[in-house]
This record gives sequence, structure tokens and C-alpha cells, in this order.
Amino acid sequence: MLDIIQSIHDHNADRDLERVAIKYAHLRKDAFSFLRGTCHLFYERLPRERVFRDAPLAWICGDLHLENFGSYKGDNRLVYFDLNDFDEALLAPCTLDIVRFITSLMVGVHEQAGDATQTLGQTLGQYFLDAYAAALAGGKARWIERDTAMGMVRELLDGLRHRRRADFLDTRTEKRRKIRHIRLDGRKALPSTEEQRVQIGTFMAHFAEAQPNPDFFKVLDIARRIAGIGSLGLDRYIILVEGKGSPDGNYLLDLKQSIASSLVGDLAPKQPVWHHEAERIVDIQRHAQAIPMAFLNAVTLGKNAYVLRSLQPSEDRVSVSFKHRITPELEQLVQDMGALVAWGHLRSSGRLGAATVDDFIAFGEKKKWQQKLMAQAEGCCEQVLEDWATFSQAYDNGAFSVSG
Repeated sequence: MLDIIQSIHDHNADRDLERVAIKYAHLRKDAFSFLRGTCHLFYERLPRERVFRDAPLAWICGDLHLENFGSYKGDNRLVYFDLNDFDEALLAPCTLDIVRFITSLMVGVHEQAGDATQTLGQTLGQYFLDAYAAALAGGKARWIERDTAMGMVRELLDGLRHRRRADFLDTRTEKRRKIRHIRLDGRKALPSTEEQRVQIGTFMAHFAEAQPNPDFFKVLDIARRIAGIGSLGLDRYIILVEGKGSPDGNYLLDLKQSIASSLVGDLAPKQPVWHHEAERIVDIQRHAQAIPMAFLNAVTLGKNAYVLRSLQPSEDRVSVSFKHRITPELEQLVQDMGALVAWGHLRSSGRLGAATVDDFIAFGEKKKWQQKLMAQAEGCCEQVLEDWATFSQAYDNGAFSVSG
């Protein structure tokens, strides 16, 4: 029998204790946060059913849930809405993405609306599944940008038109004599040590030397970053650089340590040989997204691999509220997400072991696997709620107290 308390402790061993404590507090908040922050546990718990083993292989997100969709600026300077987190991405059966997302819908509905609206989660899950299957059967990868968006996604992308870099910088930094410094608020950033500042500063200086405009990457400040849930405690920094000029042309960069996917094991086939984990993440993200995120780099620092990217004013998520009923806007959003996942799978089809487009079309047209997958998601939702209750009791009893 799986000891989930020990599993969570083991998974978070050797991480930054201060941020691990923040992570555990997030996990205690609600079952949806627990699902987000325990991807490894989700796959340890997942039954090894044929609906997972026999599905076409795809380059999957691996950690698909409601919060892993958002807006970003592509390298063509246009803003898109798409999947935006590929830390757990791997070559694996496509149904793994689907069952995790539908589970997240059901858990999210339970948190906001309670048991009385269980059918709400099932209905939304079916909307997502239908949209995913239809997009697969269509056989053509599309995308969502401002001109093609509808409903809540269109409102989000329209609202980004008015965001200025200076305003974004003001939310993360503070000015002292017209010089910006990262705001160390304990919510988004924590102080870095002198050793970390020297290490990151030296790395950035070498990185800048290989860039067309080295002065852009002149480091002004460095802090440890607090973001996400699952990755909390890993090495992660927010870096303030000169950019296009101080103070309002400065840029913020995110440097995030990359580790192996939670999917490595019997759920995933043999993978291509990557030089390091950051290369895996960046390569799959570039395959799956319609347009790659601007300024996305796989780098190494000492013995560890990191993803380096810019933090953009255009990054945001749709705020989802279930309110005990399904609105046309919510239905549209879930269908958009289902289509986006299918388009990502189609876009990266045939690459390094992934199924072909024809395979995905045939799979999308079948019905039997869809019914089985919905039943599996319902079981996963019940398991997540049970595991969160176990974790919560252990947390309240002090089993997850963190001390240096």
C-alpha cells in the first residue's frame, strides 16, 4: 500500500526548505492545489488500464490541469493562448493528458460547488473530451490568438492590449533613486544569498557574451522566485536585467531548475536521449505550441540544467468560477482547452516516436476509449480527495513541519 506521506516527503527532499514550507501550505489549502502540487503522486496512484497503455503516443504536457493554460507572447511578437507549462512533458500515451485534465475539472468543481453538483464536473469533462476527440478527428493543428479567440479567452487577450511593461515592472520591483530592485515580498520573491548572486551573475555574464546584444542582459538584481506549486523548492530565480534601458525598459527573467518528469517509468516508453532535462522541456514546448514562447532557452549552470525565459506583461490566465452551473462562456473555455490539447498532440505527431496524424484521426473517431477514460477520471477525483484529506490531517498534526 502506498504511503502518500512518505511519497510526498521523498519527492521534496533536497529542496530549498523555505519554499518547501510554502509548498506544503499550498497543498493544505484545498484539494485542487494538492492535485497541482503532487503530479508524481497522481501517476503513482493511476491504475495501469488499457485505456492508457493502448492509446497513441504523443508529446504530452504531463501535468495538464486548468491552471496550465494561459497567454504569452510568441517569438513572432503576437500573443497566443495555449498550454504553457511543460516541466513534466514526455512521450507517452495521449490519454494521460486527458485523464489528468478531466480530474482537475472534477476536483475544481468539488472545491467550488461541492458534492451536490457532481454532474457539473462530469458534464464539463465530457465537453472537454468531445472537443479533444473532434479536434483529433479533424486532423489539422490550429491555434488561438486574439483574432480567433472567443468568450473568456477573447476577453483575456483583448485586455492585454493595455498592459505596459512599466506597469508590469512596478508589480514586481520597486524604484530607489530611479533604479529598480526586485521587491522581496515573501509572496513572489525571497532574498538570494551572496553565493547565489555571484553564481547567477557569473552565468548571466557568460550567457550575455553569446548574445547579439550583451548589454541587454546586464544584471541589476537577483532573487529567489516563488511561483507555481509543484516546482516550489527547486532552484529558481527571478533576474532583473537592463533590457532596453532603465528604469522602464528593464526586463525580468525566470531561471528555473529542470528535473526528470514524474512520468518516467512504466507509463512512458523509452525516450529520446536528451543532453539534459531542460533540453527535453524546451524541445517539447517548441514542438507542441503553435508559436514558441519568445526568449525560451535551455541552459546549464554547474551540474544542473535550467530553463531560462523572460517574464512577460502578456502572461496571464483565465479566472475560472463554476458557480453551481455551466455558462456558455465556461463551456466555450473548456472546449477551447480540449481543442488546444489535441492540436498540440497533432502538431508534434510523427516526431521521435509519436503517433502519426492518421493514427490520431482514427483514435479521435473511436468512442469506446472515451467512456472508459471518463470513468477513470471519476475514480482519480475520488482518490485525490481522499489523499488530500490524509495529507491535511498529517499536516495539521505537524508531519510536514519544515526546519532548517
